[in-house]
Amino acid sequence: MKKYFKYFTIFFLPFFIYSQETISGKVLFKSDNSDYPIEGANIYWLNSSQGTVTNQEGEFSIEKTANNSKLIISYIGFVNDTIQVKEQNYFDHYMRVDDNDLDEVTVVKKKNPTQRIYSMAQNVVLISEQELLKAACCNLSESFETNPAVDVNHSDALTGSKKIEMLGLKSPYILITEENIPMVRGASQAFGLSFTPGTWVESIQVTKGMGSVVNGFESIAGQINAELKKPLNDIPLFLNGFYGFDGRIEMNAHLNEKVSEKVTTTFFLHHNRRDKKNDKNNDGFLDKPLQDQNNFLNKWQYTDAINGIVGFFNIRYLDDEKIFGMNNNESRNVWNGKISTKRFDSSFKLGYVNPNLPFQSLGVQLSYSSHDQNSLYGFRNYDINQNSFFSNVVYNSIITNTQNKIKFGLNYTSDVYDEILNRRDVGRKDNSFGGFFEYSFDNFNNLNFVAGLRYDTHNNMGSFFTPRFHLRYTPLDRFTVKASYGQGRKNANIYAENQQMFYSNRSIEIIDSEPGNSTYGLNPEKATNYGLSLDKGFNLFGGQGNFIIDYFKTDFDDKVIIDFEYPGIVQIYNSTDKKSYYQSFQAEIIYSINRFNMTTAYKNYDVQISYNDGIKSKPLQPSEIFFLNIGYESKNNGGKLWKYDFTLNRVGKQRLMRNPRDTASHTNPQTFINAQLTKVFSEKFEIYAGGENLLNYKQENPIIFSEDPSNSLFDASIIHGPIFGAIFYAGFRFKILN
Repeated sequence: MKKYFKYFTIFFLPFFIYSQETISGKVLFKSDNSDYPIEGANIYWLNSSQGTVTNQEGEFSIEKTANNSKLIISYIGFVNDTIQVKEQNYFDHYMRVDDNDLDEVTVVKKKNPTQRIYSMAQNVVLISEQELLKAACCNLSESFETNPAVDVNHSDALTGSKKIEMLGLKSPYILITEENIPMVRGASQAFGLSFTPGTWVESIQVTKGMGSVVNGFESIAGQINAELKKPLNDIPLFLNGFYGFDGRIEMNAHLNEKVSEKVTTTFFLHHNRRDKKNDKNNDGFLDKPLQDQNNFLNKWQYTDAINGIVGFFNIRYLDDEKIFGMNNNESRNVWNGKISTKRFDSSFKLGYVNPNLPFQSLGVQLSYSSHDQNSLYGFRNYDINQNSFFSNVVYNSIITNTQNKIKFGLNYTSDVYDEILNRRDVGRKDNSFGGFFEYSFDNFNNLNFVAGLRYDTHNNMGSFFTPRFHLRYTPLDRFTVKASYGQGRKNANIYAENQQMFYSNRSIEIIDSEPGNSTYGLNPEKATNYGLSLDKGFNLFGGQGNFIIDYFKTDFDDKVIIDFEYPGIVQIYNSTDKKSYYQSFQAEIIYSINRFNMTTAYKNYDVQISYNDGIKSKPLQPSEIFFLNIGYESKNNGGKLWKYDFTLNRVGKQRLMRNPRDTASHTNPQTFINAQLTKVFSEKFEIYAGGENLLNYKQENPIIFSEDPSNSLFDASIIHGPIFGAIFYAGFRFKILN
């Protein structure tokens, strides 16, 4: 350990030093109360040749001069401005349209609700609040229906829950965070996405491929970070009501209060329930569970802009209950289920930005959570309680100038699992301590990259390094190339992450387990992910668009296999032959003009798993997906307008594992259509109505041996599509703005 400490000290020490003072900022244009960055604005010192240009986010950085304090900002179609620079080191500047040159103003355009962050080296997709309003989006698991960044699938025929995948990998391989604090992991993996209501979310950042080393070593496929609404910017009151014709009712209320000049708080209240029993296919089982959820969050924000201090404190409690299984309890062989979850979360974040040197900052993150799930799956009991503590300290600075930035820090994570399966204790404790360093270079023109390295020591995984690298290069105008490489590791929570194995009477067997390994006798998983992205902007018919190609591959050195290939049994084992891989290709077109926007994508997956009896394609993985989303807004007439949204998914064939129901080896392709219509009466009130699965597709006989639930081959886990058919819903949103 002393050796590693010496290396870290030698590596970190030079980066505490910086010299030349710089000025940085952002150049913007305001339209319809929205801010738009101006790319390509010229920034230079008066009567000098020293200058720079803004990047795609409108950002710039320029070195100070000793004998010049006047900065010129210019862009075609706007009035040139001269800024008197005194002691400030950062500022935002809003440009004014030149009335004599209106024909030249082409920078202003309607923002697409889903945006690529082009200036970042990482492959990041930003899903805005406007995108979330295009569908029912009652919780985080339903927030990806209208964009192709994440795949949404049905997990089983009993609980009605949805699962997400990225690059062909399930959600346990995705780092899912709220405000960059780990949230959906371990015990909450199966249902945790449904515990964050959609109205609480301000935006979602989806990072494809390896994320930053700052956020830990567990990310393999990417990261999904949900930013919740901030008290400082929230409105005094927000109300939302939702009714689904399957019997689902939801209510949300946000109450915001300014306590003092520096302190603001928001109370978030959520309730949803379903009392209606649905059995449309008459198999004797509920198509959707009866459910009841109460969810409360209190968020506090402290802001001292003069001294560069901002802090957040969150406290949250959730009580969720699901009842599923047979609709008629008078049968002799009753298969019923119940999942009761109680969860408590608290978090604290404190950030300091040096007012005189804004590139210097220090951040502290602390969180504690307790997740308690008690569940009955037919003839099997499964209970898990997870107590987690997370801490992270991050320092940001520069080397010489703002083109060279650094981040480094430490983090500690502790997880205590009390886990019982049929009275058998399978609990454990995980503790990890690590340090990280990240260097980023940006020439504020056509090249930037991020290189990071972290070292962690873990009580069950040992000690290891995690390298990650991201690159962005723009060789031509509006043509960007991005590349990424990195490694990730994780302990497989084989029961909590794969609770679909309990939706059957399959026996569960762990093969070739190592008695000395406290993680179910299995080795940790290790994978390498690398990707390439090409992005070309274009103009067409007066609108703007982008053509994007993404390619990613994930190679596993060690993978935990959950083997459903044979009826009546689930086998769990390590695959260490390095032959399991996940390969994804996506071609996407984003286009917007005036009040119309469109996103279309084609995705192709090649996923091969190394089982004990040979290499096979991943079961229930679509080989191809075609995606189309179209959105349109009518002209704003005094705050009144209509919004239309249409989404189509064409899902290709999926391989079926061997089972008594299906004679074919693959499913047939399926097409799903969702649509929503919103009427905005004013900034304060709107109503919406929509439908999902409008072609009314229903998987036939979703539950194997539903007529005999005591049969050893009873299975409700082999699901490749919806079982309920078309779903219709309606709702309203009401706001008090001031």
